[in-house]
Parts: sequence; C-alpha cells; structure tokens
Amino acid sequence: MYSSTSVTDWNGFYAGVNGGYTWGNTTNSPAIVNTNNNSSGWTAGAQAGFNADMGGLVIGAEGDLQWANLAYSEPAVTPGTFEAKLDMFGTVRARAGGTFGQVMPYVTLGAAFGRGTAQVVNGGVTTSQSATHFGWTAGLGIEAKATDNISVKAEYLYVDLGSQSYGGLPGGARDIGHKFSVIRAGVNYSF
Repeated sequence: MYSSTSVTDWNGFYAGVNGGYTWGNTTNSPAIVNTNNNSSGWTAGAQAGFNADMGGLVIGAEGDLQWANLAYSEPAVTPGTFEAKLDMFGTVRARAGGTFGQVMPYVTLGAAFGRGTAQVVNGGVTTSQSATHFGWTAGLGIEAKATDNISVKAEYLYVDLGSQSYGGLPGGARDIGHKFSVIRAGVNYSF
C-alpha cells in the first residue's frame, strides 16, 4: 500500500563539509594569447541548509562557502607571467527532490558569488588585484541517509560568475570572467 509519508524523515536543519574538483573557462579581455582559457583546480568547503519534507517531496534551501584554486596562467605582455584565479566562491540555492526510501535525488538553482585575483609575476615582483564576482548556479545531486542524522551526497553544479574589471596591472586593465563546473562529494549532519 502506498503512503504519502516518507520512510526517512528529511525535515530540519543540517550542516556539513564537502570536497571536489572544478574545471571550466576563464575569459581574459583584451586577450594576451587567448580570450578563452581552460582552467581547473580543487575545491573544499562547508554547507548548511534546511529541508521541509512533504511526504515524498522535499524542498529546501542551502548555502555553501568554498575555498578554491581554479586558475590558469600564460606569458604576460610585459616580461613575466599573467595569472587569473578564483580564490573562493559560494552559492545560495533552492533545492527540490523526491524521496525513495533513504535516497533523495534533487535539482538546485540559485545565486553565486566569488573572489578572484589577477596578477602579473615578474621575477620577484608580483602585482595583483582582487575583485568580487556575482552570478548564478544550477545543478543536480543525490543524497542518501547513512543514519537518522548523517547523510552523504554527490553533487554537480554549473557556476557562471560573469566578468569583472581588474585595474592597476602592468599592461593595463583586464576584464576577467569565470564559468566552471563543480563535481563534489559531501557529508551532512541533521539537527
């Protein structure tokens, strides 16, 4: 007999940690060598959120903050090396999923932000500028209860942080943009 009540209770607040890999495209205008540059790196961070279990359907919200080393480098116009990187990013997202016993596949959509750095390294001298990026994110994932309070998850996100101007660099200002994919695994504790 079908019951609209979920076998596992997903209601309430939760928090946890995650780690993963990022890869994508960093745009650089005006171009030094290429306008579009492949970038990649590792990420680690934490998340917190709230779920409302409506008996087979779970809706909620989640926020996360990630340390990142998404970067690429190339020869600079002046002597030295130019590097553009993303130091950290975060998201604030809505989540919606269906429950199948202890497993919940879900989709997610929301806002994203990040802090980037552009720098020129010439010998022992580094000139760098930082900027804050704002954009959006969308993705999907699957979460499974290991115990009543502990769950594990795997998640994919696409993040578009748009473009920001970085001034004060040798060779002139540059507009840097970050678009990337994130695949990560995490553990949550429900309160």
